[in-house]
Amino acid sequence: MGKVHLEDNDTKEKKTEFSLVRVKDTWKCKRGKKVTADNVSAAKIYESITENSTSWIVVSPIVFTYKVTETRDLLDPSNQTLLLGHISDPQQLEDIKKSNKQIRRFLVVDQEVYKFYGPKLTEYLEANKVLYKILALPTTEENKSMTMALKILEEVNNFSLDRRTEPIIAIGGGVCLDIVGLAASLYRRRTPYIRVPTTLLSYIDASVGAKTGVNFANCKNKLGAYIPPAAAFLDLSFIQTVPRRHISNGLAEMLKMALMKHRGLFELLETHGRMLLDTKFQADNRVYGRNCMQVASQATRIAIVTMLEELAPNLWEDDLNRLVDFGHLISPALEMKVLPSLLHGEAVNIDMSYMVYVSKERGLLTEEEKHRIINCMVGLELPVWHEAFTMELIQKSLQDRLKHSGGLVRMPLPVALGEAEISNDTSCEILHRAYVKWCDELSVSSDSNSDS
Repeated sequence: MGKVHLEDNDTKEKKTEFSLVRVKDTWKCKRGKKVTADNVSAAKIYESITENSTSWIVVSPIVFTYKVTETRDLLDPSNQTLLLGHISDPQQLEDIKKSNKQIRRFLVVDQEVYKFYGPKLTEYLEANKVLYKILALPTTEENKSMTMALKILEEVNNFSLDRRTEPIIAIGGGVCLDIVGLAASLYRRRTPYIRVPTTLLSYIDASVGAKTGVNFANCKNKLGAYIPPAAAFLDLSFIQTVPRRHISNGLAEMLKMALMKHRGLFELLETHGRMLLDTKFQADNRVYGRNCMQVASQATRIAIVTMLEELAPNLWEDDLNRLVDFGHLISPALEMKVLPSLLHGEAVNIDMSYMVYVSKERGLLTEEEKHRIINCMVGLELPVWHEAFTMELIQKSLQDRLKHSGGLVRMPLPVALGEAEISNDTSCEILHRAYVKWCDELSVSSDSNSDS
């Protein structure tokens, strides 16, 4: 028999790059890499033709711009930030101010926050002649569900929101901001929303990122989206009505950023942590003098800037090596396991406390650094050990982590005060040895603290 030559048709591939140019009211493909025109999109289409198939690869850059603003007296009727602070275009802002069109706003407010600030918020909206709807809801970790998100969406739909010009406003802690963010991202595929954090934890964490979500299948934030707010408006005066325990809760996330990225912030918390707890980040000239507000502003600013440094280049978590995951490897499972006995920051701190021991066992931290960190945690009135944080929970959480992190554990570990690295080679032996020492040294003190 003669030989038959089989031609590989797929090797005969014709590739073409197209730019997209706007011509009047339509877009047209223009061949070539360098297309000069007034209205050229950043998007590209790459066409590939073989004898057997045609395919198109679409590259469409998506840019999100959002504003984080620290302000004072957000609910003062003369302060326009809540209503107009998200608008960056001066001409658009001027047009709105000149317009006779009534401003409309839909607001979701945590139920407990509404008890404190409901009258002041209503007075603010009415003084600015806003047509508004306030939905006060019990936004707790136990209620952080699609049911709650759908309830919000029903009310939003009834309000007949204009998704282009009428952002939904969320006022509350991290749970409230997460749920409302998810609801907004679902309504008409993406409606702008504004975050107003009222707890310390949400002030430096949930308010400055892009994550939204609800709990599902007994897992924390298993449903969600990466849709940042149009703006986050931060006012420290809200923190004065937060219970002391919730101040500690927020300090845990602040300490996380300090341990990962900023020795100066760690030393500030180490030295002034008790003052921040006592004053609730407010001015208090009677006991601490003028220094306390300066320290509070410095601490929140460093925490926010270091958080933004990590989040802005990696908003969609394309890079799974994330220092901000420190304290979040085991804590989600712990928090859900003992719900509602631990607050989010408390669970995070217990996770961080254990990981400090892991770093010590790996030779990354000295004994002195380990003690300084644990003593700082205790000074911030944060738990450093919990009986439900078992070796079994650690192993299961890290196995789950491997599934969702590209087959690597990607464990952020402190290597000095204010410095950290991502580890993928921490052995089971080290994890167990660290756990035993962690329990031996901290379980007794934690038990005695809980008894008192």
